[in-house]
Amino acid sequence: MPAIGLQQVTPATPMEMLSRAMMSGATPDVLEKLLALQERWENNQARKVYDEAISAARAEIPPIKKNKTVSYGAGKTAYHHEDLAEIERTILPILSKHGISYRFKTTVTDKQIVVTCILSKGGYREENSLPAPADTSGSKNPIQAIGSTVTYLQRYTLKAALGLSATDDDDAVSVNTNGNGNGGSRTLSDEQTDELFMAIDDSGRTEEWFCKFARIKELKDLASERFDAALAYVKKLERIAQ
Repeated sequence: MPAIGLQQVTPATPMEMLSRAMMSGATPDVLEKLLALQERWENNQARKVYDEAISAARAEIPPIKKNKTVSYGAGKTAYHHEDLAEIERTILPILSKHGISYRFKTTVTDKQIVVTCILSKGGYREENSLPAPADTSGSKNPIQAIGSTVTYLQRYTLKAALGLSATDDDDAVSVNTNGNGNGGSRTLSDEQTDELFMAIDDSGRTEEWFCKFARIKELKDLASERFDAALAYVKKLERIAQ
């Protein structure tokens, strides 16, 4: 007797189930449940596409360079930070490449300014919100106090939504005095190159990402005296899911 082949059955999508139900004269209650199922299915599919795009984008986004300094005078607190323009300059080309957009929504609740960063791709979006009072430090007028807080919260909600990190500079990783990132010094040994590559891979990032960040052509071009700092830096990075 001829062998009986097994046919692979593809599960019906909620839309297909809904079409069949309508053709068979299903009750309004059944159709309503199938419509709700279809909406959940579409949202889940959109979320998967969004998650893949975010993961790919984060793997390409380098740490944001802190390009601004705030000082409260001699002997007082001083710190470095990256402004919103620096963040956007770094991330916008990469987000656009992966079809990801973002916008901000601002509300005021109980004298708290709430800024929400909305990341979206296709039909799916995620929100990240932070509250803070108006920044009345210095000699700001009321409008300036609100504007200062809004800008501050925009930076932090965007960074939190994307899981971004910041660094003062990249001198701990590379120097760029002769065009290949090693400043004329000895470059990495094979063992150091392998160890650094494994750390980069463990972080969920790529060798291409690191070379772009360190401004070198190949991983082995990194100056050997920068190896310890580079390895420590990569190991402390938050892992990106691949």
